[in-house]
Amino acid sequence: MRLVILFPVDSRGNSGTPFPQICVDCVYTSGVQRTHVRGETMNTTTTPTKAAAYLRVSTSKQADHGVSLDAQRAKVEAFARLYDLELVAVIVDAGESAKSLDRPGLQSALRMLRTGEVDALIVTKLDRLTRSVRDLGDLMEQYFSKSSALLSVSEKIDTGSAAGRMLVNILMSVAQWEREAIGERTSAAMQHMKSQGRYTGGKPPYGRTLANDGTLIDNPAEQKVIVEARKLRAAGLSLRAVAAELDRAGHRSRTDRAFAAKQVRKMVMASA
Repeated sequence: MRLVILFPVDSRGNSGTPFPQICVDCVYTSGVQRTHVRGETMNTTTTPTKAAAYLRVSTSKQADHGVSLDAQRAKVEAFARLYDLELVAVIVDAGESAKSLDRPGLQSALRMLRTGEVDALIVTKLDRLTRSVRDLGDLMEQYFSKSSALLSVSEKIDTGSAAGRMLVNILMSVAQWEREAIGERTSAAMQHMKSQGRYTGGKPPYGRTLANDGTLIDNPAEQKVIVEARKLRAAGLSLRAVAAELDRAGHRSRTDRAFAAKQVRKMVMASA
């Protein structure tokens, strides 16, 4: 093990008492010497850092089967043992989306950070905590900018340092860009399918039906109703009056009710 010993030197060139020794082959976590590269444990603190682990799965199916939760738990427990962290609590949000910070488990973990019960929060990946750059920024500013640290197992992130905080911001920005790019590509594909008359989900509009090949085709009976509604509208009738005339003629909606004015509007404004 190599040690670097630094001696302060005064203006006359006299050396004084050496500064604390620093091992250049060791790994440091949250500013504390943790492990030596050869595998030796070298924790210089007298008491381990107290930490809570936060686990999350986004669907109830994942929560019921528990495979993902078990894998996350194993990772955070191994991480805590490796870096000599005292794992005070393992908090779980089962079947909760990361779109909002309003989650019971997460709020419990944040409360432990606020009250000083723990000094660090461990997650297996940043997306277990949040998928929003804005929410992550709020968490970094309120909880992980000073006394508390966010530790991510997979990304090997420790926000106890400025470099760790910068890396968090870079990774989350890239992740958000990727989600937005996927959304744009999906939207463009859906618009292209719609322009070709292909079914893109939901109920087919009135006057159309779904063919076996996934395309939308005309429904002859409903198309007759649409033609009649357009004729009445062209004659100067209001939308309500058109709906009343259709009802008197025995034309009903798919739910066997009289057409409402907004339904008539959709019919007469739909492309022929």
